[in-house]
Amino acid sequence: MNPDTILRLRSLPIEGVAERLGLRVARHKSLCPFHDDHHASLTFNTRRNTYRCFACDAHGGTIDLVMNRLHKSFPDACRWLADASNIIVEEYNPLSPTLKNQNSQLTTQNSFDPSRYARHFEHPWLSDEARTFLFDERRLDPRVVRWCRLTSWTDRQGTHWLQTPFFDQDGKLIGIQNRNLDYKKQTKENLVPTNTSPSNPQSHITPLPTGERLFRGGAGGRALEASAVPRFRFPYGSRCTIYNLPVIAMLRPKEPLYITEGCSDCWAMLSSGHKAVAIPSATLLSKADKDLLSNLSDRLGTTFHMYPDRDAPGERLFMQLKEVLPSLEHHQLPPDCKDYSDYYTKPM
Repeated sequence: MNPDTILRLRSLPIEGVAERLGLRVARHKSLCPFHDDHHASLTFNTRRNTYRCFACDAHGGTIDLVMNRLHKSFPDACRWLADASNIIVEEYNPLSPTLKNQNSQLTTQNSFDPSRYARHFEHPWLSDEARTFLFDERRLDPRVVRWCRLTSWTDRQGTHWLQTPFFDQDGKLIGIQNRNLDYKKQTKENLVPTNTSPSNPQSHITPLPTGERLFRGGAGGRALEASAVPRFRFPYGSRCTIYNLPVIAMLRPKEPLYITEGCSDCWAMLSSGHKAVAIPSATLLSKADKDLLSNLSDRLGTTFHMYPDRDAPGERLFMQLKEVLPSLEHHQLPPDCKDYSDYYTKPM
């Protein structure tokens, strides 16, 4: 595992990770999932980004929490965290100077080859599952779907995927994000209720045939099996940084540009009639990306706007961008909307 990736995973907000794992966090505390807890003895230190239970002494950081909660190995916990946070994982394999020369050709072969995938986006095809997701659930404008050249495919296991291309400013394909359209269904299928209860804490839990380990979640008594199929997949070498870069060539002087968090919010913003780009993850924002946005402000007088997600990572991304774009304007989502996609689909 790449050391930089591990550092990013350790820096993810500990309370956000806990909530993704199904814990209910309030005032930096939650019920401890590692013993039969009734008094919220698990505490979170947001400054150190750690957790500790003062009853059973469970403690650690973000990766430790995933390992212990989901009974995963260190590499699998890192992959789960990366998938949940839309971080691209690259394996760490340092080479000696002699091996570097011997493997230079192999490295070239393993880099992203746009010609291998470009044909998929020349005539996009949407499955029934993709149409349901894009038009019924997300209520997107068909013109936006065509502009973004979204397409779909089904793998040999029957999993349906939405394929999102990433282009540079000149329209050259530089990366691909594959989104699992069956992810929620697969997760629900892997949620296994048991007869565990506070009055019967030792109820038997039968392992599933897949060999995945189950765990009992605190006093509520539910057992989970982690989904074997990831939420996102990226071809090796994909550059998935700023999304929808071709829109920059269409900007007029002093025209507003909206910055969203993730492709889905970008589609919703475009469907609302605004020009928009997306940052898939704050951890993926490179110096070159920051310079590109800053230059837009200097060259065109572009004004920037953002509806941050209503969580700590969303506000953190806004503050990071605010350092580069001092004129970035903060727009507040309604209390019952977690992100702009949610706001867009709310009945008016």
